[in-house]
Amino acid sequence: MKNPIFDLQKVFESRIRLGIMSALSVNERLDFNALKELLELTDGNLASHLKALEQQEIIIVSKQFIGRKPSTTYMATLYGKDLFRQHLEALERLINNH
Repeated sequence: MKNPIFDLQKVFESRIRLGIMSALSVNERLDFNALKELLELTDGNLASHLKALEQQEIIIVSKQFIGRKPSTTYMATLYGKDLFRQHLEALERLINNH
């Protein structure tokens, strides 16, 4: 039997990325300020982790204007949801095997 640690996804090793994906797993989409408040992060810290997830096509970024104010929202891709599910399943196997 393969050790479940090898099925963990490196992209989700950060607690912040785990938090982002957890939030996007239970919400269809969230805006930047909602994620920032939920995870209690600075703008720069959140932005860098969101950028990393976007570059790996784990999340989709949507920018628009609401009235005259810019609004940026984030949504997990199907690929991102699947990868996150695999990561969580590997964590469960790891926990249940010990």
